[in-house]
Amino acid sequence: MNWWRGAAIYQVYPRSFADGNGDGVGDLAGLRQKLPHLAELGVDAIWLSPWYPSPMADGGYDVADYRDIEPVFGTLVEAEKLIGEAHAVGLRVIIDIVPNHCSDRHPWFQEALAGRGRDRFWFHEGDEPPNDWRSRFGGPAWSRTPDGKSWYLHLYSPEQPDLNWTNPEVRAEFESILRFWLDRGIDGFRIDVADGLVKDFSRPDAETPYSDQDGVHEIYRSWRRVLDEYPDDRVFVGEMWLPDPARFALYLRQDELHSAFNFDFLCCPWDPTELRRVIDATLAAHAPVGAPPTWVLSNHDVTRHVSRMGRADTSFDFGRRQHLTPTDLELGAKRARAAIMLTTALPGCVYVYQGEELGLEEVDDLPDELREDPVWERSGHTDRGRDGCRVPIPWGDDGATWLPRPAHWGSLSVAAQTGDPDSMLAHYRNVLGLRHAERALGDGPMEWLDLGPGVVAFARGDDFACVLNLSAEPVALPEHDGVLLTSGPLADGALPPDTAAWLRRTR
Repeated sequence: MNWWRGAAIYQVYPRSFADGNGDGVGDLAGLRQKLPHLAELGVDAIWLSPWYPSPMADGGYDVADYRDIEPVFGTLVEAEKLIGEAHAVGLRVIIDIVPNHCSDRHPWFQEALAGRGRDRFWFHEGDEPPNDWRSRFGGPAWSRTPDGKSWYLHLYSPEQPDLNWTNPEVRAEFESILRFWLDRGIDGFRIDVADGLVKDFSRPDAETPYSDQDGVHEIYRSWRRVLDEYPDDRVFVGEMWLPDPARFALYLRQDELHSAFNFDFLCCPWDPTELRRVIDATLAAHAPVGAPPTWVLSNHDVTRHVSRMGRADTSFDFGRRQHLTPTDLELGAKRARAAIMLTTALPGCVYVYQGEELGLEEVDDLPDELREDPVWERSGHTDRGRDGCRVPIPWGDDGATWLPRPAHWGSLSVAAQTGDPDSMLAHYRNVLGLRHAERALGDGPMEWLDLGPGVVAFARGDDFACVLNLSAEPVALPEHDGVLLTSGPLADGALPPDTAAWLRRTR
């Protein structure tokens, strides 16, 4: 079986993972030191958010050089050592690639401002922008060039000019970038804004003429041909926030991307009817193209799920981020323990965002003057942005960090939780370890079990069942030959609310 079809993949946000040199910023030295933690956790691969040289106008997603490493993080030589050391402990390495836009400091854009190679980007001459497109970070998607004579397109911050993918030079450059990293042993790429590369300027008033245009698929077919030149099962995973499951599935055809993030599940409320609906829709969308689903609860762009699950509204929507909303963190952590058992038991691949194995919550009360997410400024200080999920994770022997950690995170550190059998860290290790041991888990079919309207339950293979109680009262477990794991204590043999159980099912 292809390793990626049922893998557990751990997302590293390099700036906030582990600080190896004591300057308050995560780096490759820190990540290399913590590889044993990740191997012991039980994941199969790591995915690194951008590690390229960047002015950090958007947390590294404004790339100034696609063939080098941000000096704050380390060097290209260190990156090559990291890849080899990760492979030595059984971890594959996936890196971000950012093809929709680059940094305004990228040599190409600097050349374009000087009048050379302008057709690598989208420029418009005139007193007014050509359309009323809006940036996904708020405000207009067109900004004036420094000389005031023209406009350029940026679907994100003004420091991130969009590349023109109708230009063959852009296509050739990114195929070369793919080969550069594949030659260094990278196992795959997470494609940022995978739906956004092709724009339709003939429909300026369409809802999203810069998303999910048909021409994007030929780009990924050409990328897949590059990837398939290399041995050892290299992979693509796409980031697309698309409303239409059928359109989403087109990216996962056999000659395009291997997988893509399942954001409908991430956004789903903690509700049995909605969870079953989203799971069914996800499986139905992936089935025709034979691609494995992915399941993810948190990442570097969204409110951490311990916080979401402790709120009255447990769903997620970028349009209504719930900063400073009353939150029951004890309830959120209880639900998070159950949620990881649900996601890892579902068919396909699962992603873990750094710090969720420690039960970290969203940091809502960061001082405004320390916020770096461009969403904060672009929204006119109405959206506090994504910094709250990017606070450096605690290891137990840390100094000051680029974003301040809550004082109580000391009790959630890796050091504090190590050796505590009831900790969130121990729970994640148990869950991921059992997932590896159970042959029925990972890729493959599932079968719903009807245990009542408040219960989400399903079977995997001949002898495994996952039961999640979302009702208000304890429920009886179905007939079984043994309890493999629970997210919390049973109540006289019954499964309490907001608790999950893995069972050895009676054949």
